[in-house]
Amino acid sequence: MNKTLYSFDTKNLFTVLKDSWQQAESAWKKIDLSGIDIDKIDNIIVTGLGGSAISGDILKNFLNSELKKPLIINRTYHLPPYAGRNTLVITSSYSGNTEETISAFKSAVERGCRIIALTTGGEIEKLAALNKIPVVKLQNGFQPRYALYNSFFTLLRVMQELKFVDSQEAAVVKIIQSLKKLGQEWSSEDGDAFKFAGSLKGYVPVIYSVTDLNDSAGKRFKGQLNENSKLHAWIAEYPEMNHNEIVGWESAKESGLKYKVVTIWDDEIFSRIRKRIEIINKLLDGEKIDILKIQGKGDTFKERLLEIVYFCDWVSYYLALLNEKDPGEIDFIHHLKNKMAEG
Repeated sequence: MNKTLYSFDTKNLFTVLKDSWQQAESAWKKIDLSGIDIDKIDNIIVTGLGGSAISGDILKNFLNSELKKPLIINRTYHLPPYAGRNTLVITSSYSGNTEETISAFKSAVERGCRIIALTTGGEIEKLAALNKIPVVKLQNGFQPRYALYNSFFTLLRVMQELKFVDSQEAAVVKIIQSLKKLGQEWSSEDGDAFKFAGSLKGYVPVIYSVTDLNDSAGKRFKGQLNENSKLHAWIAEYPEMNHNEIVGWESAKESGLKYKVVTIWDDEIFSRIRKRIEIINKLLDGEKIDILKIQGKGDTFKERLLEIVYFCDWVSYYLALLNEKDPGEIDFIHHLKNKMAEG
């Protein structure tokens, strides 16, 4: 192990990342939500920001056509106008002190929504106690983005306990086993994640995924590159990018930027979209743009989706070290929060 390289990891996030499977295992436990009347729920809103919201995006891809109620992810101060007594609002704030989520929580209370709070504490927990709203406690002690596996599997468990989906037990057991195995594999500098990070060093990643299939993995990867690697990255989705972003590549050579395209692939991609990806890749190849592919190896789509998310987490961690950056430092976010707190 290169000790100089890992000296940038001042918070020992290497161990946190390697032990992500333990977060999942801790989260996958029975939750008492017997007080929620699901017969009167027409739709679900997960409201949160950053690392506390991405679990909702992954949930949408993970459950795909299985979820029996419509679900949206809300990332702002306000709820959509239709949110009311027949809406279940899941407020997801790891710290419990996210300004936007507190505002949305208060709006949900005022509108008489059914509410569940996912948090470690903070103002959200206090407001929930005041309004007799159930709180599902998340595992404490992490930065929100590094608590994804606790947050996601807790949210998935909530969906199962409320019977919005059939039992996920078999899938979850296999995924936890997979995370444990992959943590061993990717925690080595000989593993694929370290090598992939090296191939991105010095480039601006442009991440392409597929809408309503694996777009959550693209969104997660972009956020992790921003926060961990201190790097700008761009995301877009098939087939939408075929109707606008494709033309932007015509000026790639004159931009002066060094791009690499990362395609998030899965064998379940619709055949017409596969053809679109093939055509785009040939165009990009003609423009001398390197294309990398990330693809899970698991037996099922659910296993592959979480595998890709986990792989990208490792890539962003290693790229931070290669860029001589601390993967745990988020100084600009702290600065923003301090300035916002001034009023």
